[in-house]
Amino acid sequence: QVQLVESGGGLVQAGGSLRLACAASGRYVMGWFRQAPGEESEFVSAISKSGGSFSVANAVKGRFTISRDDAKNTVYLQMNSLKPEDTAVYYCAGRRFGDNIISSDPVDYAYWGQGTQVTVSS
Repeated sequence: QVQLVESGGGLVQAGGSLRLACAASGRYVMGWFRQAPGEESEFVSAISKSGGSFSVANAVKGRFTISRDDAKNTVYLQMNSLKPEDTAVYYCAGRRFGDNIISSDPVDYAYWGQGTQVTVSS
């Protein structure tokens, strides 16, 4: 049973920072997605198994950084210069073990965490 457990969400003022963490029960291509109330899921960032390749959505480029610590089977999303429009539930997701390509499409991810709320006040 693959498990993904997010942590690190919270309330922050605009311009502030948060770091999300996603602890996985194995090593997978990992992605972060977010969903604001009444909106569809939105790709945020993804990282390869090795950590050598990653993808970042234009909306967060230059502000968010994805990384991984394979000794801890944990993927991080460092979020800086947060804006009110970043407010959403953030989900980490993992591709199946044999799927080695990073993807921005949520249908490519088989495993999902429970989500963590990020609220940015203006």
